Amino acid sequence: MTLTLPEKILQAASELFYSQGIRATGVDAIVKAANTTKMSLYKYFPSKDDLVLAFLRKRDEDFRVWFAGQVDAKADTPKTKLLAIFDVIGEWMAIPEFRGCAFINAAAEFPLEGNPVHQVSAEFYEHFRSYIADLAGQYGSKSPETLALQLSLLIEGAIVSEQMKRHSGAAGQAKQAAIILIEGSSSHIPDISLPTNDSRRSDE
Repeated sequence: MTLTLPEKILQAASELFYSQGIRATGVDAIVKAANTTKMSLYKYFPSKDDLVLAFLRKRDEDFRVWFAGQVDAKADTPKTKLLAIFDVIGEWMAIPEFRGCAFINAAAEFPLEGNPVHQVSAEFYEHFRSYIADLAGQYGSKSPETLALQLSLLIEGAIVSEQMKRHSGAAGQAKQAAIILIEGSSSHIPDISLPTNDSRRSDE
């Protein structure tokens, strides 16, 4: 499939923003990678900030579709899907191109909460937690939102740990912690039958 010029520019910028960092990537580098001119870039993206926001929004959209598809391919019940999240995260973190989470990285580069880049990054994790909360609700969690926040924190921590030290095993450790949280959050009550009078007498 042939990319349009705006798509080529966005693709080139996305690869550089993720691998090199947003602030470290200049317009000249993007123009060179996209084999275009500054005039063409600014025709479609009036400023670098516009290009950064386009990068994050496209990554948000693509990642959510890809991620849900990967989880669905690995599991078919709410509980197993909650656990499969950690398997998918682990496989993603194992690829050579892994440079952490683009949204965590962007929020760190633009730390002010009122900054549009920071806001878009925060929105990604709001969507991600809603996805987990939906699965948690289907599973029967006593507090889906709380479980979603807890699991999201495990995932974010694992991502940062793996970014700081490759092959850290962080995803596997996070999954073990997740099992405890998921099972502890269940509202399912075990079916434990009380002994009958006859059975009690037979034991005496």
